[in-house]
Amino acid sequence: MMKIAATIVALAGVANAFAPAQNANKGTALSALSDMPGATMPWKAFDPLGLATLGSESTLQWFRAAELKHSRVAMLATTGYLVQAAGCHFPGMLSSDVSFESLSVMKPLDAWDAVPDDGKAQIYFTIFFAEVVSEAAGTHYTKGGDYPTIVFPPINFGSDDAEKTKVSQSRELNNGRLAMIAIMSFVAAANIPGSVPALIGNPMF
Repeated sequence: MMKIAATIVALAGVANAFAPAQNANKGTALSALSDMPGATMPWKAFDPLGLATLGSESTLQWFRAAELKHSRVAMLATTGYLVQAAGCHFPGMLSSDVSFESLSVMKPLDAWDAVPDDGKAQIYFTIFFAEVVSEAAGTHYTKGGDYPTIVFPPINFGSDDAEKTKVSQSRELNNGRLAMIAIMSFVAAANIPGSVPALIGNPMF
């Protein structure tokens, strides 16, 4: 009986020893979120799934890099979708038998289907190449290096003031988050009629 009691006490002690470390890790992660660009009102540390507490600081940096990449791609995709929907296009031919003008009268997703396979392969390769270059250049962002900037060159049109730069970065992330919602809505409306009430009846969806 004494051995059982001693074992229970020992296990309780181990549990108590680990509990503060877990709480501290969670608090540290939430504190890091609050200090990062993009932590804006009304929810400065919005993380309902607790993703910031997974892994290490490097994991959090990987999540931020992924969000930044997806934000920038979503902004490009949303802009491209709207430009395509407006009928704007490059002059000339995309291939020997497909003109840019012929693609401009199609819905954006139909236009993508009309792109020749060789053209799609070139686009996929460009994306792959950009990803490899951005991940291999210099010190990796999970080890303290800069985030990838191959999509948009690192041109600073603003002030060198750290606080103003953080505000600009937060604006970019928030615009990117909205763009991710926008392009997902566009794709949903194009594939599932009536799924996005605000786009019902729009000829481009």
